Amino acid sequence: MRRGSVLLLLPLVLMVAPLAAQMTAPAVIPVEVAQIVMRYPHDPRAFTEGLFIDRSVLFESTGELGRSSVRQVDLASGKVLKSVAVPAPHFGEGIAPWQGQVLSLTWQGHVGFRWNRKTLKRLGTFPYEGEGWSLTSTGHELVMSDGTDVLRFIDPQNFSVKHTLKVTVQGRPLRQINELEWVNGQILANIWQTDFAVRIDPVSGKVVGLIDLSRLHQAAGAYGQDQVANGIAWDSAKRKLYFTGKEWPALFEVKLVPASKP
Repeated sequence: MRRGSVLLLLPLVLMVAPLAAQMTAPAVIPVEVAQIVMRYPHDPRAFTEGLFIDRSVLFESTGELGRSSVRQVDLASGKVLKSVAVPAPHFGEGIAPWQGQVLSLTWQGHVGFRWNRKTLKRLGTFPYEGEGWSLTSTGHELVMSDGTDVLRFIDPQNFSVKHTLKVTVQGRPLRQINELEWVNGQILANIWQTDFAVRIDPVSGKVVGLIDLSRLHQAAGAYGQDQVANGIAWDSAKRKLYFTGKEWPALFEVKLVPASKP
């Protein structure tokens, strides 16, 4: 998400650490490990907030004041093909596709932007309450995270909230939910400032799976304070899954395999 949020991490660590420990103990929640299939170049200055693949085209949003952008990226080379700056003083956040548009959030600006998918020309804005962290599309509605344990299901036409969903892990609220991606009827989500992603049941809100991204972080070799895993893209046509991180020099195609047991 943004820099300087370390103090917010402690409650999350207390919840995620027991899950991580399950990798060497009988797991109540299934644990998967992200194994690298292919490594691709990624802009090491991109403070990645959102990521998605739509019709085989990779889109990314980046944060930081004065550096926030929405961009179209060539997957193979990592080259930025098109880019538009998120207007100052906004801090860019998550993105999602919707009917020829790219919708983008801002962190604390209470406003989002609509961009033309082909040209990235700005088409309009939409308001919302609270912080904007991430956005994904289910195909008929949007799902939005705001850093709390509550996800919002959004009408893409007017950005009104249709309903909300409380996310829990082993019965406890899971906060710091960051980048989202809709994958095969589940919500995959990065957890801010950790090397974990989770699988969320979109009906119950329960975390039904844990994904260990530590191998990717190690391979990326980016260890700054906020250079954490963030960015999930699912190519539904090719059935390929990708992860990256903030200011990582690499983006990875991965396969998820069950964590090994002792």
